[in-house]
Amino acid sequence: MKDRIAPLVEELHHCCREVGRRIQLMEVCGTHTVALFRHGIRALLPANLRLVSGPGCPVCVTAQRHIDAAIELATQPGVILATYGDMLRVPGRRGSLERVRAAGADVRVVNSVLTALELARQHSARPVVFLGVGFETTAPATAAAVLKAERSGLMNFFVLACHKLVVPAMKALLAAGDVPLDGFLAPGHVSVIIGSRAYEPITAEYGRAVVVAGFEPEQMLRGLVALVKQVADGRAAVENVYTGVVSDQGNAVALALLQRVFIAADTPWRELGVIPESGLELAPAYRRFDALVHFGIEPGADQEHPLCRCGEVITGRVEPPQCPAFADACTPMSPIGPCMVSSEGTCAAWYKYGRGAPGDHVRQSAPIGEPRV
Repeated sequence: MKDRIAPLVEELHHCCREVGRRIQLMEVCGTHTVALFRHGIRALLPANLRLVSGPGCPVCVTAQRHIDAAIELATQPGVILATYGDMLRVPGRRGSLERVRAAGADVRVVNSVLTALELARQHSARPVVFLGVGFETTAPATAAAVLKAERSGLMNFFVLACHKLVVPAMKALLAAGDVPLDGFLAPGHVSVIIGSRAYEPITAEYGRAVVVAGFEPEQMLRGLVALVKQVADGRAAVENVYTGVVSDQGNAVALALLQRVFIAADTPWRELGVIPESGLELAPAYRRFDALVHFGIEPGADQEHPLCRCGEVITGRVEPPQCPAFADACTPMSPIGPCMVSSEGTCAAWYKYGRGAPGDHVRQSAPIGEPRV
């Protein structure tokens, strides 16, 4: 592993010297954020290369109004609310799902939407609501579950759809214009579904480089080298160094599921506000599975904690140590924002793997080793 990494690190330093100025790249995916820390890649970066985190943690970008809606649904009489574990401790205005569960709400952690579907079968007299979060990676499974519920005649299965689309968020960041970026390390998992060509609007409309990479140290370094080479050459193109997994066109079956069950909708994101056609809501033919419609719940306004700067963290405006609450009022044991809750959260990664000053690349990070499961 080290024999393969050392030449890439040397090449990355050479390319950065050629550019001769500060380079700022964004890793969009929360899994990339954690992997870069865990494998110590940040400690190996050239001084003029800075990585900032993007809105690729599905827990972190979920608007507070949807957390509040999930809590309201969980407290409806007889409801079983099924959720991924990362959502359990995300704070809303009325506490968290963990707190309402402690108070008696039937909130259950599942590792698959199919488990939620099975709960609906087992408890046919009770409504079961699945909290559907995530990007194009998890949305096809939610779509498949809806179709399966329809075929099975399950009338007690519902979805609180909070799924989001990656490319519109990237475009919104660039359109805002207040975060200077030279390029993006594109998310591997999402790219398996949408394909590398989905990022072409980023290069064509905004002139920013995009490279799709996996999550092993060698993959991430290859992605960074490819990005810096584009910057050095003054190019902006979509490249894919994850060719063993990601194709140009993506997964046709998964995309067909999304197109059948969902429609693109204007959706609120933490910090980014409402981004046009950046989320997925159930298509009219499947609206009866919409938990908000069934229970008549209208999400309210977002009201973030005054100390929390999570929204700025996930848009690359600040790094976690610049937040006054980081590692003080906000820790994994007592989080005030989702970036400290999620296993893919940037604040959680900084807290776990190193708390250096902004821009020092966390020199005390874990050494490079084999990828961990």
